[in-house]
Amino acid sequence: MALMQRISAFLRSPKGQQLVDRGRRELAKPATQQKLRGLAAKLQKRR
Repeated sequence: MALMQRISAFLRSPKGQQLVDRGRRELAKPATQQKLRGLAAKLQKRR
């Protein structure tokens, strides 16, 4: 449980907020979304 507390404390920190904002900006890009859809399709084929 300590790991989850450390992660949530990091995400509340300024550095963690910067990382979250950067991730949101990257996910908003169509090229990134297309790559993720391709990866999800590839993983589904393995099952």
